[in-house]
Amino acid sequence: MHRDAVIPTFQLSTGTTITQTSPWQTLPVTPESPALDVMTDLTKVKAATIHPDQTLRQAEQTMIYQGVRMLFVVNEMPVLQGLITSTDLHSERQMSLVHSRHLRFDEMRVADVMSALSMLDAIALDSMRIATVSNLIATLRSLGRNHLLVMQAGAPGAAQQVRGVISRAQIERQLGQPVEVAEELAGNFAEVVRALH
Repeated sequence: MHRDAVIPTFQLSTGTTITQTSPWQTLPVTPESPALDVMTDLTKVKAATIHPDQTLRQAEQTMIYQGVRMLFVVNEMPVLQGLITSTDLHSERQMSLVHSRHLRFDEMRVADVMSALSMLDAIALDSMRIATVSNLIATLRSLGRNHLLVMQAGAPGAAQQVRGVISRAQIERQLGQPVEVAEELAGNFAEVVRALH
């Protein structure tokens, strides 16, 4: 086509639909599959974020709308302050804050219950390249976590970046079977860590 040529156009007819995104991680995996097969790659999928001043109700609605169970908490993009998960929305910590501060659920903010950076677990992208799904499951179990962050080193002198997310729910979908993690133990341990800080 000549560089000045006009591209042919046409009118839309009734019943025209919008192409829907297809799940990018639909291939079944086995425990021996490469770990990268179950990673949500943030260079391909936009990170779901929320501001720390948003209410827990807004966080819950954002999770439902975006079809996720975890949100990155950012005050100013792209600097990460922490994470909030669906578990955090109804945790013992959230309930104790409701009672101690005499608040309603609607009055609580993301900053009240989010996991700060110092409490997050991460693995290096380089480790992911040689790991299997089975290694990820063992790691989630050992930490009692539903999510892990995958970190990529930045340019020399630059901060490291969150490159991806490992989600127990995503692994379960692709494996086609549940992955048991001792969440109660992890939740109690997280509460102890929070109390000490």
